Amino acid sequence: MRIDLLPADDSSNGWSRILPPRTSRAALSGEIKADWLVIGAGFAGLAAAQRLSQNQPDSRIVLLEAQQAGEGASGRNSGFAIDLPHNVGSSLDELEASRRHMMLARTAIAHLKEQVDGNGIDCAWRQKGKYHTAVSARGAREVLEPFARELDAIGEANTWIEGATLREKLGTRHFTAAVYTPGCVLMNPAALTRGLADSLPGNVALHEQTPVLEIDYGNGVTATTPGGGVFAPKMIVAVNGFAERFGYFKGRLLNFAAHASLTRPLSEDEQAAYGVGEDWGLTPANAFAGITMRYTHDKRFLIRHDIQFQPSMRTDEQKRREVARRHKELFDARFPMLPKVSIEHTWTGYVCLSRNGAPGLGESHQMFIPPFARMPLALPKVPLAASWRPTWPAVWTTR
Repeated sequence: MRIDLLPADDSSNGWSRILPPRTSRAALSGEIKADWLVIGAGFAGLAAAQRLSQNQPDSRIVLLEAQQAGEGASGRNSGFAIDLPHNVGSSLDELEASRRHMMLARTAIAHLKEQVDGNGIDCAWRQKGKYHTAVSARGAREVLEPFARELDAIGEANTWIEGATLREKLGTRHFTAAVYTPGCVLMNPAALTRGLADSLPGNVALHEQTPVLEIDYGNGVTATTPGGGVFAPKMIVAVNGFAERFGYFKGRLLNFAAHASLTRPLSEDEQAAYGVGEDWGLTPANAFAGITMRYTHDKRFLIRHDIQFQPSMRTDEQKRREVARRHKELFDARFPMLPKVSIEHTWTGYVCLSRNGAPGLGESHQMFIPPFARMPLALPKVPLAASWRPTWPAVWTTR
């Protein structure tokens, strides 16, 4: 099977560009054999390779990444590790599902924290919580108030903030109200992905800049790459929106382009004019139409806004310039006291959702659960349940 669409991210990712240079692992050269082949070195693929190495320390595991670690979707998001669902349902079943979601998310965050601390990964990991915000009184009434009530119903800590207190926390009059929850972690996602890739166990061989050009599922798995190939009896596919190219979830995935920008750091005079000392992160009541924002520990602002259906998973420079102009307008409207702060980096990442809002996770013979996954299980041979939350439909294994 020919892989007819490959990742083509450019070098515009601001999270990577503010980091020191990194030497990537060598591309695959020649024909090799392995016990396991893992395709995709984002969060899911890195987690799968790491857990395989722990469970099977005598196995040889090969991990292939088409680009450099940290340059794909895992390194291009807004840098939130969120422990709560964005919205909690009010029925008993939905409340119980929310508890399970939180248990899984918090287990994943705790595992990541162990990796960050144990391997000395410098990714600006900070448990700062987050503000779930509404601009209008209607948004506060219809989204935030039910959200706060339902957090109360499951015993989750939250604080309602509005008026002068909210302006003091965020440094802007733009938002009507917010629900603050303390469990969210903020970080540089590219640095986290790089760090996880650079601290893989010794029986995992990572090859970067090694796209899979062809895959053969007969008698095990053979993956052909530009410089060679890998044969393995078992494989894990963790390629997110590219899963269809490997034969999975045909006609069931939707790929979206999400755009983000980072400003330059504020000067000392600008920090004084802004008047907020602590970094923060906020998510909008409407995730698609609203704006995700951060004030980072190094005194930059992140703006994530503008999502479009983009099945080609390609974005050109003209589009990025248009996005940068729009992000500057949005920034100026929220922070008029900082008129000279410029946008330094603008980039695009790709988000994949399934058509019925259910996660795509499964195996051909047995279920595998990557430790960083933030999703309930969806068995491959039954219809996907429409009530489950959308997430990354990225992981499939075969043997």
